[in-house]
Amino acid sequence: MGRTPTRVGVVGYGYWGSKHVRVLNSLPDVEVTVIDNDEQRLREAMASFPSCRIATDLSDELEAQDAVVVATPPGAHAPVALQALKAGLHTLVEKPLANSIEEAEALVAAARESNVRLMVGHTFEYNAAVWKLKEIISSGELGRVLYIDTARLSLGRYQNDCNVIWDLAPHDISIVSYLLDEVPQTASVWAQHNFGTEHADVAYLKLEFERSGAPAFVHLSWLHPEKTRRVTVVGEKKMAVYNDMSDNERIRIYDVGVDPKEVDDAASHGFPVSYRTGDIVSPFVPFQEPLLVQDSHFVECVRTGKEPQTTGERGLDIVKVLAATDVAAATGGPALVSGKPDLTASGNGHRMVRS
Repeated sequence: MGRTPTRVGVVGYGYWGSKHVRVLNSLPDVEVTVIDNDEQRLREAMASFPSCRIATDLSDELEAQDAVVVATPPGAHAPVALQALKAGLHTLVEKPLANSIEEAEALVAAARESNVRLMVGHTFEYNAAVWKLKEIISSGELGRVLYIDTARLSLGRYQNDCNVIWDLAPHDISIVSYLLDEVPQTASVWAQHNFGTEHADVAYLKLEFERSGAPAFVHLSWLHPEKTRRVTVVGEKKMAVYNDMSDNERIRIYDVGVDPKEVDDAASHGFPVSYRTGDIVSPFVPFQEPLLVQDSHFVECVRTGKEPQTTGERGLDIVKVLAATDVAAATGGPALVSGKPDLTASGNGHRMVRS
């Protein structure tokens, strides 16, 4: 006798919603319902996934679903997720969890009151290359981390209801805070609006981390000629680069660096450091689509009641950092991250838990 199918409604059949439908529809014993009020999108869903049900309103599906994936534009994340949570449905919300700290806190409280699982779609925390990068940092191979630099750049995908920071930075903030096992203490911002809506389309962030003392610099753009998804970790001993656009060498470890000690002024022509170069190593990273890993984990949490690796609280932490970037952009100075928690890594090497 087979397992009773897990019923999952995907609200919003746009860029990310269609990806969730594809992944969930591929999982065994999962019944997917596409929920969208756009008839053209529903026709596209039916043509691509004829085995899925369709619906136009979540209100009509609350009793017919076990769980919901919220893949609407960010401004609708909170009201849609709140409706699902109050109806007792386990809920996965695309990043960012909400558009404000107050909304995110309301979602966390609603999940707690309904005793259901709230999960945020920080997809890169389910990426094997990011897990490997964390393993390399934790092993001490790089030495003390001096700073982290990230770039998430592309041409297009302008949004109507958020700026480039709220659109792209959740990924990099979650990656960096995951790698360092702490949420940043302060955020500084430089941002500029060039085209499209009134929202900034290029930005640079500086995130300060209290315990590690290693700042992170985040470059974001909707206005860039090449698609770039890169994280560089600079350590005292070695450096590592994670390039998500690479097909076969997603991580490279560079045995390069500088040594400020025992410099021969004559030999170094007066430079204050000496340079060290060595091998470049690319460790094998088995690839599995992170969205598949994430959504499979969500279904497992729905079925077993276990806590997700990226809980609603984790989503709230990232929203607090995003809110601090709004303050920093408005004031021109560093902004404190509200209610910054102290986080540590769990024993499995790829999960952050609240201490």
